[in-house]
Amino acid sequence: MKQLEQIKRIKALAETGLVYAEDEYNRERYEELKQIALQLIASLANKPLPVLEEFYMPVTDYPTPKVDVRGLVLNDKNQVLMARESIDGKWTIPGGWAEVGYPPSACVTKEIEEETGLSTSVIRLLAVYDKQSHPHPPQPFYVYKLCFLCQLTGGELNHGFDMEGAAFFDMDNLPELSIDRILESQLKQLHSMAVENKIDVHFD
Repeated sequence: MKQLEQIKRIKALAETGLVYAEDEYNRERYEELKQIALQLIASLANKPLPVLEEFYMPVTDYPTPKVDVRGLVLNDKNQVLMARESIDGKWTIPGGWAEVGYPPSACVTKEIEEETGLSTSVIRLLAVYDKQSHPHPPQPFYVYKLCFLCQLTGGELNHGFDMEGAAFFDMDNLPELSIDRILESQLKQLHSMAVENKIDVHFD
C-alpha cells in the first residue's frame, strides 16, 4: 500500500528530526509531525492510536529498517524445508528477526534449528528483498529480508514450540504460504537460484 509506506516515511523523517533537533521549537514540530503520521497509520490500520503508540518503541537514534533473515534448505530431492507458523497456520521457509549480537549467518541457522529441529550451515547469500518492493501485506515496519542458502548438517525434523509443523515440500506442491514472510514468486526465485547454482545475489 503506497500510501502507508509514504506515511511511514514521514514518521521516520519526524523521528530523525527528533533525534537531531537542537532546540525545543523544532522538537515540538517534529513531535507534532510524528503524531500526525501515527494518527494516519492508526486510521489506515483501523487500530486505536494508543495501541500503535505502545507498539512502537521510542526512537533515540536514527531510524533504520528492521532485518528479517530466512534460510532456504533443500534435501537431496531438491524439496524445500518449510515451517508452519502458529500465528496464521500458514507455511514459510524458516527465519525471523535478526538478533543483536549475532551475525546474520548465525541468526538464520539458529532460527532454522529452533523452528525445524535441523542443524544447518550457510553456503551463501541468495537475495536481499526490500519488502516494500514486493506485494507483501502492509505492516508498521520497513523491512529488509536476507535470504540465505543453507545445507543440512544434522538434527531431526521436529517443529519448535512456537511453530505448528515442519516438513519438506516439492515446489509444484507447496502448502498455503504465509505471505507476510515469503511470497511464492520469491520462493521460486530462490529455489531456481539454488538448484541452477546461480551465483549472482538478487537485491531489491
